[in-house]
Amino acid sequence: MNLLSPIAQKLRGFRHFSRRVWTLSAPYFRSEDKWKARGLLVAIVLLNLGAVYMLVLLNEWNRVFYDALQNKDAAVFWTQLARFTYLAFAFIIIAVYRFYLTQLLEVRWRAWMTAHYLERWLSDHAFYKLELARFTGEGNESADTPDNPDQRIQEDINLFTTYSISLSMGLLNALVTLVSFVGILWSLSGAFAFNFNGASYSIPGFMVWMAVLYCVAGSVITHYIGRPQIRLNFQQQRVEADFRHHMVRVREYSESIALDKGEAVERAQLDTRFAAVLANYLRLIKKQKNLVWFTNFFGQAAVVFPFIVAAPRFFSGAIQLGELIQISSAFGRVQDSLSWLVDNYSSLAAWRATTDRLTSFEDNISAVAQQGRAQAASNLIANDAHPLAAGTLAVSGLSLKLPTGATLLSGVSLQAGPGQSVLLKGPSGSGKSTLFRALAGIWPFFSGQTQLPADAMFIPQRPYFPDGSLRNALAYPQPAARYDDAALKKALTDALLPHLTSRLDDEDAWSQKLSGGEQQRLAIARVLLKKPRWIFADEATSALDEAAEKTLYDRLLSSARAARGSLVSIAHRPAVAAFHGTLWELEKLPEGAPALYRVRETPHGGLTEKA
Repeated sequence: MNLLSPIAQKLRGFRHFSRRVWTLSAPYFRSEDKWKARGLLVAIVLLNLGAVYMLVLLNEWNRVFYDALQNKDAAVFWTQLARFTYLAFAFIIIAVYRFYLTQLLEVRWRAWMTAHYLERWLSDHAFYKLELARFTGEGNESADTPDNPDQRIQEDINLFTTYSISLSMGLLNALVTLVSFVGILWSLSGAFAFNFNGASYSIPGFMVWMAVLYCVAGSVITHYIGRPQIRLNFQQQRVEADFRHHMVRVREYSESIALDKGEAVERAQLDTRFAAVLANYLRLIKKQKNLVWFTNFFGQAAVVFPFIVAAPRFFSGAIQLGELIQISSAFGRVQDSLSWLVDNYSSLAAWRATTDRLTSFEDNISAVAQQGRAQAASNLIANDAHPLAAGTLAVSGLSLKLPTGATLLSGVSLQAGPGQSVLLKGPSGSGKSTLFRALAGIWPFFSGQTQLPADAMFIPQRPYFPDGSLRNALAYPQPAARYDDAALKKALTDALLPHLTSRLDDEDAWSQKLSGGEQQRLAIARVLLKKPRWIFADEATSALDEAAEKTLYDRLLSSARAARGSLVSIAHRPAVAAFHGTLWELEKLPEGAPALYRVRETPHGGLTEKA
């Protein structure tokens, strides 16, 4: 029982891994592209079968050709050379189209999987929620959440499709080759007769059994030598991605790093990450070196092994040179088939690591989607039970949590209608921006009801501008073609950016090229261009002087009122309060309270506690 338990665990692990591979692979072959995918797969399988059949014909050709050489039969020699010409030509055609169709299937499969995962990653704010889930407290990265989703989509999908097709077709080739050549080898190898303890014994198909014994022993040894590569390949992909990711961050925050003179710190951080890359890679190549030692020894020994075993029959005259060559060729094919694991162990290790990373990514995306559906269903039930007034900004029984599990706010109920501009204030870190995220529907750690009025826009603390033309950055995320040049230029002028009106078609990295104040004004220009009913501004003018701030807030408030909506702001400057009729203030609660903060609402009269 104790001996069977590890085997049973390995079998369970293999079945579990096989199911995960099927989960990743099957959707493409059931997708809208399924008939082309299945057609290509069938064509590749048939071409692989055709290649094996050509090897069988070439094996038989070896016997006739070398017998003709031994017998000095010129007529047969020239006939077989002509036959080799069309056999070789047919093999070349099969090889070329097998390569082409295999690459085509890999590209189409990768394209579909990339589109599929991009859609899921960018749907329901999964990309944002996955980043939140990476950190569970104390700044520590959780080991259960995927790192570097960009690498999963860009690199791991490519590796998965490539390895899946090449390894599966290689295994199919090995199995078909084994079935095709084992009979040939059995019929050619004859029986091995020997005497032991006064009795005579005969082993039919001796070469077949020797090939099986040789390759089984090689596969077992290969597995135990190469097994550590699976873990090391997984880790290598991770540390490579961490190194690349930090370099991207240095590029994105180049100005801030330069102003802080943080080059030495960033160099130290990059050196640390690259040291991890090198250290893991050195461990990996040491394990690969051990495997290369064995596989090369195994492969070289396989070249002479069939000659050693068949030589006695050849020298006794039982077989001719052609049959000896045919035996060697057939043994080589059988040995290659049985040695598939030996020859492909490094690729299998890399494929296993890639598959584990993709299945982890799949699990986390599915978990985020399930969490989103559960939250939506909970909100729907709550809204049905306690409907909120239409066209208003409202929360009821809202509880906000941090990713660490700490409760920021508990049981909050607030409401604001059109024309009722609101200022949200509180100490730094009290959860003002988090409350905005909950109102926007992107914060996953909350319970209760939230209602965001239709036609709302948020101005975040750090606005995003895509690289490209200024008109696209201004219209984002809508297509720039929706707005004419006059509207775009007016929005820039109203946002105090008249010097940019002549640069609508200039392409640049606007997040890097514009100053902090210009970026905030460009974000406000988006709002003035689109004229939403409700505007949510999170420290939207913190980088501006008071005069510019007053002008822009006046225009934002006028725009919201013209659209019969409202303006909700997070700000610390007293001047901003003049543009709001209601104050929601977050106050710290004493230790031991059910939450860290509460919200107090200040209307035009005195303070009234709302939560």
